[in-house]
Amino acid sequence: MTSERPPTIDPRAAERWQHLPVAASPWLHEEVARRMEERLDWIMRKPATWAHWEPLRGGLQAQELLMRRYPDSQCFLVLSPEDGAQDAIKKIVKPWWHPARWRGNVRPVPVSPPGAAEMLWANMALHMAADPQALLARWFDALAVDGFLMFSCLGPDTLRELRALYQSLGWPAPTHEFTDMHDWGDMLVAAGFAEPVMDMERIELTFETPQRLLQELRELGRNLHAQRFAALRGRAWRRRLEQALLQLAEPAAGGRLKLTFEIIYGHAFKPQPRRPAASGATFSLEEMRDSLRNRKAQGSVV
Repeated sequence: MTSERPPTIDPRAAERWQHLPVAASPWLHEEVARRMEERLDWIMRKPATWAHWEPLRGGLQAQELLMRRYPDSQCFLVLSPEDGAQDAIKKIVKPWWHPARWRGNVRPVPVSPPGAAEMLWANMALHMAADPQALLARWFDALAVDGFLMFSCLGPDTLRELRALYQSLGWPAPTHEFTDMHDWGDMLVAAGFAEPVMDMERIELTFETPQRLLQELRELGRNLHAQRFAALRGRAWRRRLEQALLQLAEPAAGGRLKLTFEIIYGHAFKPQPRRPAASGATFSLEEMRDSLRNRKAQGSVV
């Protein structure tokens, strides 16, 4: 990790990824969101306002879970134009007659109003950011003082089987590198957050066929590595890839193809702004001499 951005992410590739339309929330994102929502049991505070960052990518089922948990809270949907804003609004903001409309107040906005959210929910977004420090700064600005951030992302053990396979075949890395949770903790502090808490778990997914495995990976993201293969691949290479993926078969899983995903969960608060140190008193040189003379006359100077 450099001082500015992850070293293996191509910013142009990351920007193209952000512009791709989102048809549905990936299954893994929904599962991670469900597990992250359970972690809210540890937080006693009930936010009056909260922001959902890019809900289509992060998980529409999570939106329902959070609205049930905080039925009286106002929600801001932070939607980018490429996030299919209109589709997200239709899926989340129910008609006036729908019972779900009675649970909370949902407002779709392109950016969360500064300082308006007492909780910011960002599921599986940070590992695809070319400039994560800038994204953390946006989250920090969106939060109210004493508000808290809940986020998740992929960790460095993600796709370790696929990385090993590509390396054995002499191919470029199948994906960019993912950041360690300790580095995320440091960046949270650098962004101004307080009391960051990080933890991780590994989820193993198995697939019946190489085709199903590749479909899942395309739903999750893209290879943003700066040294990725620069041209288009042909059908012959696709067949070779599918054949090579059979090496991921796990006997203990009935011969299904296995991939590991490291999931990092993060939580941090936005603290009260630090008060500037009080300006020190100033004295002229003559005033200091007079003070020392008086103290000496009183026998208080050693």
